[in-house]
Amino acid sequence: MHILKESLMSRLYVPIHNAVCAAPGSKTFQLLEMIYTLIEPGTLPSGMVIANDLDVQRCNLLIHQTKRMCTANLIVTNHEAQHFPSCHLPKNLGSIKEPGIRQLQFDRVLCDVPCSGDGTLRKAPDIWRKWNSGMGNGLHGLQIQIAMRGLALLKVGGRMVYSTCSMNPVENEAVVAEVLRRCGGTVELVDVSTELPQLARRPGLKTWKVRDKGLWLTSYKDVPKYRQSVATPGMFPSGKSYDLETDHETATEKKCEDSDGKSKNGPELMVDSVAPTSNLEAEVSDLPLERCMRIVPHDQNSGAFFIAVLHKLAPLPASAANQKKPTSSPEKTDSSIATPQDQTNEIKEDINGDDIVLSGEADVQISGTTPDVDSLDTGIDETHMDTDQNKINEQNGKEEIEPSPDVKTDAPTVPAKRKLQMQGRWRGVDPVIFYNDEAVVGRIMEFYGIKESLPFKGHLISRNSDKNHVKRIYYISNSVKEVLELNLLCGQQLKIASVGLKMFERQTSKEGASTPCQFRISSEGLPLILPHITKQLLYASPIDFEHLLKYKSVKLQDFVNPEFAEKATNLLLGCCAVLLSRESSGGTPIAIGCWRGRTNVSVMVNAIDSQELLERVSALRPEEEAVHSNADSSIPEAVGEETMNVSESTPAKLD
Repeated sequence: MHILKESLMSRLYVPIHNAVCAAPGSKTFQLLEMIYTLIEPGTLPSGMVIANDLDVQRCNLLIHQTKRMCTANLIVTNHEAQHFPSCHLPKNLGSIKEPGIRQLQFDRVLCDVPCSGDGTLRKAPDIWRKWNSGMGNGLHGLQIQIAMRGLALLKVGGRMVYSTCSMNPVENEAVVAEVLRRCGGTVELVDVSTELPQLARRPGLKTWKVRDKGLWLTSYKDVPKYRQSVATPGMFPSGKSYDLETDHETATEKKCEDSDGKSKNGPELMVDSVAPTSNLEAEVSDLPLERCMRIVPHDQNSGAFFIAVLHKLAPLPASAANQKKPTSSPEKTDSSIATPQDQTNEIKEDINGDDIVLSGEADVQISGTTPDVDSLDTGIDETHMDTDQNKINEQNGKEEIEPSPDVKTDAPTVPAKRKLQMQGRWRGVDPVIFYNDEAVVGRIMEFYGIKESLPFKGHLISRNSDKNHVKRIYYISNSVKEVLELNLLCGQQLKIASVGLKMFERQTSKEGASTPCQFRISSEGLPLILPHITKQLLYASPIDFEHLLKYKSVKLQDFVNPEFAEKATNLLLGCCAVLLSRESSGGTPIAIGCWRGRTNVSVMVNAIDSQELLERVSALRPEEEAVHSNADSSIPEAVGEETMNVSESTPAKLD
């Protein structure tokens, strides 16, 4: 099972949302816990999670937060969500061996879109100074694009959750309604009112008004002609567009403009004005939007959230999956708000297995600055935004797309036509290379006695193309392996920030170079590999285990248990795992990575983790034994050449 988490991103539109959201990685962590629920200890689930974010810093934070999961079933990517690649394999591969999958599709998609974040005002009151109604209107088009792309990547029969932390119906029900209209009967809105009965929730809205330029608009007919590129039909409950010129346009323009002809953007925006209209009744959506879920702060002392569950019944229709690009208009429009044609044009499901080819506007990289209120209301020409794609990726060989001779490479213009995701290596991102050095892999397997129960060969990768200077080796599950193989055959369309579980690290010290195996087991990989290794294992008594944690390095002759010292002496020089005996650990093995030197055993655990683990081990021991140990045991810390200079790591606990 594949799960795509789309924090999908152009979170750069509203940096406020980044600050007030829960720590990145919490939803990804929960998804990983779900796929790990029913597996046996020491085994890997058949599913995987792909987490995506446009912001590189948020990607790094997500990677840091999920490290404690110690999983080989996670890929973190760095793409614009609305342009996430499907990695569709060409039909004619020739003699190339086909991978396990031919296209990147998902059983479940979590579409946590960027939003105005007004549902988090309670915990982030500073939003009051920055919030305005234009934020939701400005994000409406992007949210539709992201949701449609998520559905295009979803398998038939799969489900997608669309969520925001906003209360604005333009960002919530209006998006869901527009998605349902575009998808026709291929997607249905699922009724989840019986799920989680103790969760206080309210049904979705079927009628609402849209606020624009200080006016409350009940229908698209009320929108002045000069604002029709900003307030789109999809923002209203019916979604209908009217090709009519209403009589109230002149009056509305006068109401929205001051004496200088400029739009007011001050206290008068908060005046509750309603556009003159002959239609006094508010529109009501004919879609089952009551199946959506609204969580409001005052129902259960929480923040505000919106949730909708969509079920894909059939492939998306051609009108939603592939629309021709509309002709451009010389009139400037709001760059943050896409028209229905623009939104649909950028969403294409790979029905025929062809690469996605869009116009230049699809490659525009949104600036990371906060959108000004004036820009949301007056419009910005998209051609003046940062479009230098060479800052993000690069091309290799014949696949490189040469710019037009008429266009300068450093000019902020967009080529007439280019592929959505350039194929080739991504600039500034380490490559993902399958590690196939048979000699090194063979030494690792022999040194640690790795059993056949752990799929090993073919499941190791590195992020360095020079195999002679590889410092870290990562382990990947079978599902991740299939995705990486597909990505390589498709020209490395995925921009991978992190993948796999760091399993081995090269020991670069002088003594490490003289050992049979220079690669030591990392703390992250120890929980996974420990049940599958038969060599370099030591079982310690609670006293010796405590001494290792307390003194970091203990000489062989200073161990309290002579049997433990003898077994340690018989180990080969290099990395080993020291386990607290099952009788002392309460049935749950606790292990730490150590280095067996010529005369001592050194612990590869940092000070904070050592202290935490030391307290846990002390709590497991009888009180009398602990007091006796503290009173009688005094072991000098080993110093000098025999103390290994190892990197800090974390103790491993097996479930």
